[in-house]
Amino acid sequence: MKKSLLLIPLIVISCKKEANLSETTGKDSTIVSEQPVPESQADSVALKKKDSIINNAPATKKVLRQGVMRIEKEGQIIRTADASQLPFTLGEQFTKDGQELVLKITNYEKPSIKAAISTKEKDFNIRINQIKLPNDEYDGPFGREINYEIPDKGEVWLIIGKSNMASGNTKGSFSIQVD
Repeated sequence: MKKSLLLIPLIVISCKKEANLSETTGKDSTIVSEQPVPESQADSVALKKKDSIINNAPATKKVLRQGVMRIEKEGQIIRTADASQLPFTLGEQFTKDGQELVLKITNYEKPSIKAAISTKEKDFNIRINQIKLPNDEYDGPFGREINYEIPDKGEVWLIIGKSNMASGNTKGSFSIQVD
């Protein structure tokens, strides 16, 4: 009887664990790990008349609109937004060499996606490295702008980081506008 009471907490704890999702892709060797996000790491969303601005300021770390999340782990920033929020502008910052941003856009139903990276940093080495389509195919690399036909409906990823074919600063602030 006492042994069975000790097993109950172990069973409950083991049932709460979630599996990690890992993927390795292409020439730039992108590795993505997905884990659950505590609410304290979620981003806020401020709305403008024409489009949404997703803000990552440390003082605004609560969800104001469902579907906007931010995870930072081992040099990777993973942001998730629902396609219903399009068009939006996302602000971000790389503070370490070799960082990358994985922007996951869920429930994407449009026939094409358009995105552009802008920065005020001089000599900033940044580009859209890859796109992951809803059918799990990858394409890339691209430059700072992309206009890409999306064959299926589902989740689209934009993977943003440094260009291995160019030099320049890999730290700084930037924004990406997605339509």
